Amino acid sequence: MVMLDQLLVHQQIEMIEVATGIETPNRYAIKNKLGQQCYYAYEESEACQRLCCGRKRAFVMHIVDNAGKEVMSVKRDTQACAGCCWCAGSCESCTYSVEVQCPPGTRVATFRQIESCFEARWEVIDNNDERIMTVDAHYCVCSNICCQSEVEFPIRPSKGTNSIGCFKKHWAGANQECFISATNFSLTFPQDLEVKMKCALLGGVFLIDMMFFEKNNG
Repeated sequence: MVMLDQLLVHQQIEMIEVATGIETPNRYAIKNKLGQQCYYAYEESEACQRLCCGRKRAFVMHIVDNAGKEVMSVKRDTQACAGCCWCAGSCESCTYSVEVQCPPGTRVATFRQIESCFEARWEVIDNNDERIMTVDAHYCVCSNICCQSEVEFPIRPSKGTNSIGCFKKHWAGANQECFISATNFSLTFPQDLEVKMKCALLGGVFLIDMMFFEKNNG
C-alpha cells in the first residue's frame, strides 16, 4: 500500500449466482494501476443474511496478499434500518458503516455515512474518532442500460474543498450490468496518504458497492 496511488477493484463473476440467481459471497481482485493483482478480497457472511437481508447484511471482507496472508479486514453488522440520507448519523442502526481493521483485529478507521439532504455522504474517521476525509455521491447514482456513464465519488480532506482523490464505478457492459452483480471500481488517492487511510478508503469501496450496486435488495 505504501507506494500505491491507485487501486482497481474488480468483482468476480460468480457462475453459480448467474445460473441460479442465489446470492453468493462476493469476491474481488484488487490490482494496481498497471493491472497487476496485489490483493484479493473475499466475503464471509451467512447464507440466510445474503438471501433475506441483501445489501443490508452483516459481513466480514477478508483482504489477503498474493502470498495468501490476511493483511486487513472490513467488518459490518446487519444494518436493517439504514439507508435514509436524512437519518444517517442519528444512530448506529440508521447509518451505513464499515469498520476497517489493519491488521485484522486492530481497528484503524471507520468509513460511515453521514447526514445529508439528498446526495449520500460519508466520512472517514480514525481510531480517535477524528474526521480525516469526506466522500460525496452524485445526486443520481445509477448504472444501467440507460445510464452508462462512470459514477464518481470525490474524496476531500476534512479541512478543505479540493478533491484529493476519487472513487469511480466503471460501466462494465450491458450484459454484466443488467444481468450479473459484478462491479468494477477504481480508487485514486495521494501516494503519500497514510497507509491506514488508504485501507479505510478501500473499505469504503465495499460499502459503496453494497449500498448502490448490489442487485439483491433483500
